[in-house]
Amino acid sequence: MIYVSEQDLYADIRPYNDAEVAPAIARLIADDEFIQAILHYRFPHLSGPFGWLLSPLVKFALKRRWAKLNTVHAVQKQVAGFMDRMIDNTTNKVTVSGIEQLQQDKAYLFISNHRDIAMDPALVNWCLHHHGFDTVRIAIGDNLLRKACATELMKLNKSFIVKRGAKGPREMLKNLSQLSGYIKHSLEQKHSIWIAQKEGRAKDGNDETDPAILKMFYMEGKKRGEEFASYMAGLNIVPVCLSYEYDPCDADKVKELWHKQTQGAYQKAEFEDIDSIIKGIVGIKGRVHVGFGKPISEVLAEPEQLAALIDQQIWQQYRLFPINYLAAGQEHTSVNEQVAQQWQNRLQAVPVAAAPMLSALYAAPLVKQQQLDETL
Repeated sequence: MIYVSEQDLYADIRPYNDAEVAPAIARLIADDEFIQAILHYRFPHLSGPFGWLLSPLVKFALKRRWAKLNTVHAVQKQVAGFMDRMIDNTTNKVTVSGIEQLQQDKAYLFISNHRDIAMDPALVNWCLHHHGFDTVRIAIGDNLLRKACATELMKLNKSFIVKRGAKGPREMLKNLSQLSGYIKHSLEQKHSIWIAQKEGRAKDGNDETDPAILKMFYMEGKKRGEEFASYMAGLNIVPVCLSYEYDPCDADKVKELWHKQTQGAYQKAEFEDIDSIIKGIVGIKGRVHVGFGKPISEVLAEPEQLAALIDQQIWQQYRLFPINYLAAGQEHTSVNEQVAQQWQNRLQAVPVAAAPMLSALYAAPLVKQQQLDETL
């Protein structure tokens, strides 16, 4: 048998390993577009006329700060420090539940609802890190990697690439098979995985697992001749629910939905996703809760049945806030005048006729939980 290394099989999608960290950082610092992006967001009033003067200073500062970053673990520690500061500046509090159901010596396939491009996996990682777990490998669509510096940053942060731009069925099948194999390989090597329950953020608040994602996971199992139920049970699937009191990108999501409804389609600007990432990171989120479900050890034979089970656990983990009740038009003791005013401010940020869409986005967790209570 000819041994094929992970690097050969997954080199084009996997995160960087320790030997690749220092060269990747050097490329980032040498990337003028990356430096200009830092200047634009850190010093917006100076980046234009004084960019030529500030660029060498930024590069010098990055070289000093990142000089000792030569392992994946060192990069993760740097990211953890950034997350601590970000959480202090943009949230009132981050709480976590269900993590006691996990074991530190196991690798898990975390399937999560998806509200924010960068913050969802970052917050899962932050909670795991602060409870003594290793951080996860993060699935990220190649549509977010249109700039070389974005690819460098994501692969430095343990992200692996989900190829979405296949030109035909055969290429799509090849890409999905490679992805399925990589996820299983990572779990076998004791590396946990984070992946969203469906492609794209739930802009309407409708957190439902796409069975196609589960079928993709099983492609490797089918190749190995295993039954769906037994193979999927072996992946240690853990549903995860992220609840944000306030979504920094809520108005943008609604405007996109409104444009699709009124114009029939919506064409994103070239780097609109990058802007959403930045807005999600620096925007005020209020209280945030990360709820870990129970590892799924028994799986039924159909992907749709497993998807329903994942959804049930996600909906059970919602942490409800006053704004959820306001959006649903339901009274609650936690709703006061200040909260009501904050809700009105958010409504005013979208077209008047699109206000029901914003209400639906924030009401969804409450509605889902109430529907679930009725069926259980």
